[in-house]
Amino acid sequence: MKNDEFRQSACRAFNLYHSSLYSEYSDRLAPVAIIPMHTPEEAIAELDYAVGELGLKSILLQGFVQRPIPVAKGSARPAEYLDCYGWESAYDYDPVWQKCMDLGVSPAFHASGMGWGSRMSTSSYVFNHLGNFATAQEAICRSLLLGGVTQRFPDLKFAFLEGGVGWACNLFSDVISHWEKRNLNAIQRYNPKNLDRDYFDQLFDDYAPDSFKSHRADIGRALKVLSNPDEKPDTLNEFCNIDVKNAEELSDLFVPNFYFGCEADDPINAYAFNTKVNPQGKKLKALFSSDISHWDVTDMGEVLIEAHELVDKELISEQDFQLFSCDNAVELYRTNNPQFFQDTVIEDYLKQKK
Repeated sequence: MKNDEFRQSACRAFNLYHSSLYSEYSDRLAPVAIIPMHTPEEAIAELDYAVGELGLKSILLQGFVQRPIPVAKGSARPAEYLDCYGWESAYDYDPVWQKCMDLGVSPAFHASGMGWGSRMSTSSYVFNHLGNFATAQEAICRSLLLGGVTQRFPDLKFAFLEGGVGWACNLFSDVISHWEKRNLNAIQRYNPKNLDRDYFDQLFDDYAPDSFKSHRADIGRALKVLSNPDEKPDTLNEFCNIDVKNAEELSDLFVPNFYFGCEADDPINAYAFNTKVNPQGKKLKALFSSDISHWDVTDMGEVLIEAHELVDKELISEQDFQLFSCDNAVELYRTNNPQFFQDTVIEDYLKQKK
């Protein structure tokens, strides 16, 4: 909703409804507050009301905001970009993250990528639906990480729901690889100013085939296309919002802070626990969070059985399944709110674990 009054009123009404409807079932259910995110101010206002006044203890934040690109204003069809609250955001959302810390809530996101890029079929829901949640969640996670949010708020936990964990394994591996090859020091290996042009020309004259030598005058232009020797130095550090000295420190900004909601029937859930493949032998924090009311669950009585098939097929261990089905979720919500599971069966479970 782009209309401020409608958006804020709708969130307020929904949170009031959830609070009144589920309050008597607090020993089994924790109703979720939805938080608008077009500006930090509206997010903080609803957090104060939903959590501070209504007492809701779990929140779902708007996954992204579509904002007009400034240069496109006034055009017949203005272009938009996705603001995911971290990298190059239009606002400083740190006050929102601080408010979450102060209130003891863990931000969760659920966003759809349908209508983005190639997911714009006019005839097929399936064509647009495939991979759309993963695409949207990856954008938010990447923005928070490269925007330095987890470094500034190391104790804050973030959850990305329904997209699975396969995309997270890919992002984790990819960002480590990019940092190792493109951090401010490593990228100097590709600095065109380090090229010995005289020696390069000599090698070209000695070894290039005749068909290449006829284009010798084009070498300078070709090299400039491949790398701009006049690039501004202050644009080179694309990890400028995070201060890490090695890949292990970068990993520490990803693994402890991010949790990934997974469907029961997704075999890719096993990737989260594959220490032979994930960088540095890490396990990602996958969560069992199946949509028992959606079309992809044909029998809601079988979701837990279906999820356990990863153990039956020896793709993960029983210990991994305990993390997946219980402990990771407990950690997500209890870290910033030790009383989250008070007066529930989970409280009894935690006492038994001590």
